[in-house]
Amino acid sequence: MSMIRNPILPGFNPDPSIIRVGDDYYIATSTFEWFPGVQIHHSRDLRHWQLIGHPLTRTSQLAMLGNPDSGGVWAPCLSYDNGAYYLIYTDVKSHMGPFKDTHNYLVTASDIRGPWSEPIYLNSSGFDPSLYHDEDGTKWLVNLTWDHRKGKNPFGGIIIQQYSEQEQALVGPIRTIFNGTELGLTEGPHIYKHNGYYYLLTAEGGTRFGHAATVARSETLLGTYTADPAGPLITSADNAALALQKAGHASLVRTAADELYIVHLCGRPLASSGCCVLGRETAIQRCEWTPDGWLRLAGPGQGHSPQVEVAAPALPEHRFPAEPAVEHFDGDKVSIHYSTLREPLAEEWATLSERPGYLRMRGRESLYSQHRQSLVARRQQSFTASFETVVEFEPETYQQLAGLIYYYNTKNYYYLWISRDEELGKCIGIMSSNRGVYDEPLAMPVSIEGSERCYLKASIRNEALQFHYSRDGEAWQPIGPVLDSSIVSDENAELVKDGIALDQGFTGAFLGVCVQDLSGRQKHADFDYFKYTEE
Repeated sequence: MSMIRNPILPGFNPDPSIIRVGDDYYIATSTFEWFPGVQIHHSRDLRHWQLIGHPLTRTSQLAMLGNPDSGGVWAPCLSYDNGAYYLIYTDVKSHMGPFKDTHNYLVTASDIRGPWSEPIYLNSSGFDPSLYHDEDGTKWLVNLTWDHRKGKNPFGGIIIQQYSEQEQALVGPIRTIFNGTELGLTEGPHIYKHNGYYYLLTAEGGTRFGHAATVARSETLLGTYTADPAGPLITSADNAALALQKAGHASLVRTAADELYIVHLCGRPLASSGCCVLGRETAIQRCEWTPDGWLRLAGPGQGHSPQVEVAAPALPEHRFPAEPAVEHFDGDKVSIHYSTLREPLAEEWATLSERPGYLRMRGRESLYSQHRQSLVARRQQSFTASFETVVEFEPETYQQLAGLIYYYNTKNYYYLWISRDEELGKCIGIMSSNRGVYDEPLAMPVSIEGSERCYLKASIRNEALQFHYSRDGEAWQPIGPVLDSSIVSDENAELVKDGIALDQGFTGAFLGVCVQDLSGRQKHADFDYFKYTEE
């Protein structure tokens, strides 16, 4: 029997939504403040997956300048009906405190690879919207409604409202169909139909170590829905020994042979710190219907615990070519695996044409900015990895910096930079930010005066991060101490005082390059390549 090994989408790929169209399977995942918005992966065997695109590529679809850390795109929902792909997504403008400003939109496409339409605004009543296509041709939006009032459950229930394609708007009454179970924090709704019942699959327990996915059902679409008396479909909350923690936020798919699978969110904490430095990932589990019509994880004695190895469906193996380790900047586009913060990569600040074979980036705002950062990065997808580049940069002042970044958000990162010091001249240093507290782990910058090119590398082994530099790309020297990479994690981003959440994070570790010019003169740096390798 062939097996699928989890996670199927390693690294920051949370909140999966899966569909099958013919023999093809597609998963959409959240991207939060990273641009372009929403990752789409493709498979034909549920074992091997390839990133094929991002539906939200224009600021007219996703305008995120000023969005907070871990704002932006939450929990997209992908669906297909009558020759068209539908994508529902939330653009989160604020998420701390009693209020959440969450605007929900719909885009469509005739091809999964796009182009995708301009967005249709739906509502702002909550987040995690999902579109259900009923058998009679009607379409329905379900989402969590958010209740800011004191003494109320902020997760105010799952609501449903009809969507009119003709009017391109929600129409008719809004109904609450499910208030959740005792696990609470009920969100992430998806509706399915089986054997005369409508099934509501929701996420509960919060997207951390108490996470779960629960199932409720109703004989009518508009409910009310009754929860499975056996408890959650999947959770890791009662077994800290499981390799896959945070299991929840699931989405269901059927193969052509009617085999059932869910994809679900998970996290893999490192033993020493308990931190999931790769962020929230996507895994898959096999499911089955019970004789009395409830959904269960398949396998004897499995209960509701996620497994690392899962029986694969009876489908031909379909592998994809290996992704190249090096991005040489020889084309007219940067690799699909690289992202930017809050806005598209644009010619005015990141160009491949001014110096062919190089990515020329102009310095803009600081790493604390939630507006215009010149930063290009990719996900870390293995606990042991390295990332390398070479940069040509001639700073004129300490306010001009360029280099290699290990990044979580504006408050949590490590940065190996090149700049200029009044005494040392051109030099290399390290800066860090841990929950917003700035530091410089290197006692004194290292002079590289006279070097036109400087090679920079980061090596990561679980929680250990070591920076290196070289003048020729061969004689590498470590620089600075071994750093604690676990600060680049959801767990470290979360800050609670006296029971009140002051900060939170939902993304993952990124490795990349960036340039700042705090003088406003937009000094540029030229990067010859990016090299990302896993061990």
